[in-house]
Amino acid sequence: MKRRRLMAEMNVVPYIDVTLVLLVIFMLSAPLLTQGVNVNLPKGVTKPVSDKVPPVLISVTRQGTISVQFKDSHGSVALDDLAADVRRISSTTHGQVQVLVGGDAHVDYGKVMAVMARLQQAGISHVGLLTRPESH
Repeated sequence: MKRRRLMAEMNVVPYIDVTLVLLVIFMLSAPLLTQGVNVNLPKGVTKPVSDKVPPVLISVTRQGTISVQFKDSHGSVALDDLAADVRRISSTTHGQVQVLVGGDAHVDYGKVMAVMARLQQAGISHVGLLTRPESH
C-alpha cells in the first residue's frame, strides 16, 4: 500500500489574481485622484518646492476665476473672501503654510497682483509663482 506524500508547494495563482485585480483598480482610479483647475502656466526656469508642508495652490483662470486648493479641499472663491480662506488654512497649519499662485499665461496681470495683495493683507509671507518648466 502506497502512502500519499504531502505536497509542500504553495499555490500562488490566487495571489497573482488578486494582485492583477488591484493593479487594474489602481490604474483606473489614479487619474481620478488629481483634481485642479486647468491653467495655462507661463514658462520659466525654476526650482521645485519642498514637500514638508503641502502648499496652498491658488489658481487664476483666463476668465479671472480664483480657486483655492489645499490637500483634498478645492473650490472657487471670491477675491474679497480669499484672505479669510488663506488665514483659516494658515491657522490649521500653525502658520507653516506656503502659498503658490498660478495665473494663466493670458490672464490680466492686475488680477494676479490683486490676489497677491490680498495674500499680503492676510499676513502670508511665503508666496511663490507657479510656472511650467521650459522645454530644452
